[in-house]
Amino acid sequence: MLWSFYDPITSGKLGEMMNYEVLYEGAFAMLKVQLNRGEMVKAEMGAMVSMSPTIDLKGTIDGGVMRGLGRMLSGEKFFFQELNAVRGPAEVLLAPASIGDVQAVELDGSYRLFVQKDGFLAATDGIEVNTKMQNLMKGLFSGEGFFIIEISGKGTVFLSSYGSIHAINLAAGEERIIDNAHLVAWPDYVDYSIEKASKGWLSSVTSGEGLVCRFRGEGVVLIQSRNPGSFANWIKQFIPAGR
Repeated sequence: MLWSFYDPITSGKLGEMMNYEVLYEGAFAMLKVQLNRGEMVKAEMGAMVSMSPTIDLKGTIDGGVMRGLGRMLSGEKFFFQELNAVRGPAEVLLAPASIGDVQAVELDGSYRLFVQKDGFLAATDGIEVNTKMQNLMKGLFSGEGFFIIEISGKGTVFLSSYGSIHAINLAAGEERIIDNAHLVAWPDYVDYSIEKASKGWLSSVTSGEGLVCRFRGEGVVLIQSRNPGSFANWIKQFIPAGR
């Protein structure tokens, strides 16, 4: 089943009863989740902003030590936080570490979702967060390293970005070139390769783009409106040089 993406998704249901809403969309998004008694949501470590007193919060590796180590290799945290509504209905507010948007993606279990590092915010029960090792060429040049986040299962996953999230809908056979630093997520059935931004290496480097990703549809690729590396370089000009 192809990933069906609706832009934007700001509210909905997880399963049959659990409700969520994305607040303050854009640069300062926050996720609100309503839990019934016995329901649970897991999130990246440190994501909880506020929660009802009916919730038990605990840290978990989720999948064992090896899976936790794999997540660290992809740039994610070793632990998750698990929020369980054990004593009655509850409300949870979650927020990503970076300045940016939050987007919900529904997974039906028929495909995996590849996500950039720091792109996972939270998920419902039934979603697994693993890592995938890229081949040598993609690992060296994609900017994401040898490991990327691999999300599978059936449920809802909440992604975070640096800047706003935009969906590129690719028709069958349609191609699109995307700066790798702007990638957020893409399904495993969308093919991609790494290549120079321009025909020559010198032109690729002097253009400021270097290497880019060429995606081929059918499918949806999520991108973010800002480049974290470019922002870091912009900030550096205001920091006094060390002695």
